[in-house]
Amino acid sequence: MRIRLHLNGKEITAEVPADMMLLDFVRAQGCYSVKRGCETSNCGLCTVWMDEKPVLSCSVLAARADGHRVVTLEGCQKEAEAFGAYLADQGAEQCGYCSPGFIMNVLAMEKELENPTDEEIREYLAGNLCRCSGYEGQLRAIRAYLDARKREA
Repeated sequence: MRIRLHLNGKEITAEVPADMMLLDFVRAQGCYSVKRGCETSNCGLCTVWMDEKPVLSCSVLAARADGHRVVTLEGCQKEAEAFGAYLADQGAEQCGYCSPGFIMNVLAMEKELENPTDEEIREYLAGNLCRCSGYEGQLRAIRAYLDARKREA
């Protein structure tokens, strides 16, 4: 099956098996920030953006991305680094394995929700599993990042 999509701003045309998952496709393209975790859509490690909305690439066929724009952490490094500094400042990155998917969702949330409450943040990020933290450091990092972005605007 032939697909054509934009991956991190670059147009790609490729032959893919009908059963190939988007996760495997983007990794085959060198996007190693996208991680394989649960493969059951429960951990958030494989989060990418499709047309600016977060999707779990372990549960989306690569064929479904045909004609769409897909962005991984490699495609939004500047924004990711900015938020990553807040995670590190709060000691919330710990092992870092969950960070790429988590960061993708935080950046998507920032675009989607204006002035989210702590409860809205927790709800938006409920699908991101982190086995190292108690999530409070992550919440502090998000709040500090959003507050700083608001001051910049």
